[in-house]
Amino acid sequence: MMKIIERIELVMGDITLEDADAIVNAANSRLAGGGGVDGAIHRAGGPTIMEECRKIGGCPTGSAVITSGGRLKARFVIHTVGPVYRGGGRGEAELLARAYRSSLEIARDRALQTMAFPSISTGVYGYPVKEASRIALKTVYEFLKTNDMPSLVRFLLFSQSDLETYMAAFKELA
Repeated sequence: MMKIIERIELVMGDITLEDADAIVNAANSRLAGGGGVDGAIHRAGGPTIMEECRKIGGCPTGSAVITSGGRLKARFVIHTVGPVYRGGGRGEAELLARAYRSSLEIARDRALQTMAFPSISTGVYGYPVKEASRIALKTVYEFLKTNDMPSLVRFLLFSQSDLETYMAAFKELA
């Protein structure tokens, strides 16, 4: 098995253009589309994704569900709901870790080789990127230690500063 660190990549880019088995959507609990990454994925993927989301109905914070990728290059979209940040004392860290774990479990259970995450909860949900990056990377790293799938997890970061923050957190793992 490859070393865990070699199975995690950090890049700056647009998750809607990612050619992976699955991309992860930072969704809301109603799976209703929205702004940021969520809105971009729904716009790029077309109406099929929203139709499938409506049939599913909703997704609690910390959980994940899967739909087809619609018109995206990715075959699937894993929709996960991260927590709204309210200062860090209301279980936000565990809920964020659970959002990543739930997404990884779906990928593993579907035997998906490659998946791409955005930085969950760090946009309109207000989670500080530095703290969120540590939780995200530690959760993925711990999951990959005991699971062969997915074989590659890529983080698609929206800005250079987010990429640099994730790279600093990644160095702490290595």
